[in-house]
Parts: sequence; C-alpha cells; structure tokens
Amino acid sequence: FGTMVDISYDEQAAGDDQFLTDFLSPNQCPSWASCLGYLGVSAAVVLSNWGSAWGTWKSGVSLVHTGIRHPKSVMKNVIPIVMAGVIGIYGLIVGVILAQSITQPDGKRNNVYSIYTGMAHLSAGLCCGVSGLVAGACIGIVGDYGVRAVGYRASSITLFPSGQGADANGYTEIPDNEESQAANVTEDVSGSDDQNKLFVGMLIMLIFSEALALYGLIIALIVSQNEYSCG
Repeated sequence: FGTMVDISYDEQAAGDDQFLTDFLSPNQCPSWASCLGYLGVSAAVVLSNWGSAWGTWKSGVSLVHTGIRHPKSVMKNVIPIVMAGVIGIYGLIVGVILAQSITQPDGKRNNVYSIYTGMAHLSAGLCCGVSGLVAGACIGIVGDYGVRAVGYRASSITLFPSGQGADANGYTEIPDNEESQAANVTEDVSGSDDQNKLFVGMLIMLIFSEALALYGLIIALIVSQNEYSCG
C-alpha cells in the first residue's frame, strides 16, 4: 500500500510540474512581447534623432548669426553641429541591432520572442535614446553660447565697455570692414589668444556632452545581448 501511495504521489508531482511548465511557458512568450522590442527600436531612433535635431537647431542658428559678422569663423565653429549629428547615428546603430534581434513566430504561429528579451530591448532603446536626447540638448545649448562668444571676440565686439574709446552703444555702431575694426580696437577687445581659449573651452564641454550619448550607446549594446527564447 505504501509503495502505491509513493508511486501515486510521484505521478501527481510530475503532473503538477508538467502543468506548471505548460502554464508558464506560453506566458513567457505572449503575442504582445514583440511590441516591447519594437518600442525599444522606436525609442532609440526617435529620441536620438530628437536630441540630434535639437543640438543642430540651437548650434546652427548661432552659427548663422555669427557668420554674418565674421564669415571666417563659420567652418571653425561648425563642430557643434557635426557632434550633434553623430548622436543620430548612435540611435540608428542601436535601432538596426534591436530590429534584427526581434524574431518572428514559427510556422505553427508559436511566438518564440519572450518578455525577457523584449524588456531587454526596450531598456537598451531607452538607454540610447534618452542619453542621446539629453546629450543633444547639452550640445545645442553649449554650442549656442560658445559659438556666439567666439564670434563676438572674432568680430571685435566689446560686450562690457569700460574705457572711453569703447563703444557704449552696444554693437550698433560696429564698422563693417576689417580695417575699420582694427583701427577701433580697444583694450577691452580680446585678440586671437582669447578666441582660442574660448574655443578650446567650448570644445572640451562639447566632448564631455557627446560622451553622455556614447555611454548610453555602450550600455545599450551590452543590454541588447541578453536574450531568452521559448523555441
């Protein structure tokens, strides 16, 4: 009698394990799991492009404004726009990788793409997208003020005049040609050394702002490798 009870108990335990396996396995790979992966793809591309467009807009407006007075500084100050455009490439890379990792259902309409993989891809997309968004905003703001500051120095503009020979009316009476500008240069106007110092400071801030998007890209590539398949 004891042996029959043990056999019956073992069969019941095996049946419970099989029931749990059959019950939990479909929930690991529901039909909506792929939505998480595609949300990660969208987040990586859209948010990164948003940050790239934001940075390009802010830096581009200041670059065009500065180029009116000092056209020679346009090519030198185009660096913020280039760095902002690179952020969109980060989102493109992560988006392509995540899109290729999303598997299709098999021939029997069984979904093999799990929730675990979908959450990993969503997290990877958000890491890259949000990092690119804030990095683009930072590049745009730093580039805006930095390009204007370098342009003011290059154009011999004194923002805070203190001497008698300085232009107290702002820059409404600034001469258009370079000969007149050189003749009216006062001690308050900085030379090329101060222009280079401003440019180097702006460049360092831009580099560390770009690094924020790079950090998100690295973590996104690492997280995207975590996968679990039900097939």
